[in-house]
Amino acid sequence: MKSNKAATRWTKIIVGTVLLIGGLITILPFIWMILSSFKTNAEIVSLNPKLLPAEWSFQNFTDLFVKMNFGVYLKNTLIITAFSFLGLFFNAMAGYGFAKYKFKGKNNLFIMVLATMMIPGQVTMIPVYLILNSVGLTNTLAGIVLPGLAGAFGIFLFRQFMSTISDELLEAARLDGASEFYIFTRIILPLSRPILAVQGILTFIAGWNSFIWPLIIASDEKYYTLSVGLQLLQGQHATNYALQMAGATFMVVPIILIFMIFQKYILQGFNVSGLK
Repeated sequence: MKSNKAATRWTKIIVGTVLLIGGLITILPFIWMILSSFKTNAEIVSLNPKLLPAEWSFQNFTDLFVKMNFGVYLKNTLIITAFSFLGLFFNAMAGYGFAKYKFKGKNNLFIMVLATMMIPGQVTMIPVYLILNSVGLTNTLAGIVLPGLAGAFGIFLFRQFMSTISDELLEAARLDGASEFYIFTRIILPLSRPILAVQGILTFIAGWNSFIWPLIIASDEKYYTLSVGLQLLQGQHATNYALQMAGATFMVVPIILIFMIFQKYILQGFNVSGLK
């Protein structure tokens, strides 16, 4: 018995050590990137670079907004991300409709929605671009935002989660005179907090990292996002590694912070039921 406990203890120690080493190896490039963003370019390209900056400076971040128009890119990215959360609400409504309403052709329509998940996004970019161009929405923020307002993956997740919510609870609310909109906003959405958190994190990451579609649809720099701006930075200041590190840090750190704060909801979203 004691030998089994000792073996289990050593197994945990070995596994924990391996995970710790793997975690340090994974996080080291991010630490180097963040610390390098506070260095001068001469310090980064020196023959004997050090981990910590010799003299901490925020000049690189200042240059991002003064020389590279990162303020405009940040504004566009925040607008796109905000409207992505509006799309999250639409996905939740569609998922609720597929989960709790009965109407003719529901299953076939849901299969068609799922079928779109098998089509790579690159395949639909040209048709979507032509449609937006025909209505005059190219080179506009609306043209960047509209195609991403609804997605099959989000609808599928909401539908699967909301299917677990008790129908008796909804019927009781209807007998009490609650409207359908009241039921959705006051009962369904609060019960769906875990999956809302998961989708919210994924939506934020997708909106914050949006690159290919804004690059295609926008020809004017005033509509570029942070990801596109970072690519311009790498092209225009290829030898200024300190400025590139500052741009990459500005892109990555918010996502890391959001994920660290809300990571527990990701696990809850895949493990809890709609009604306990």
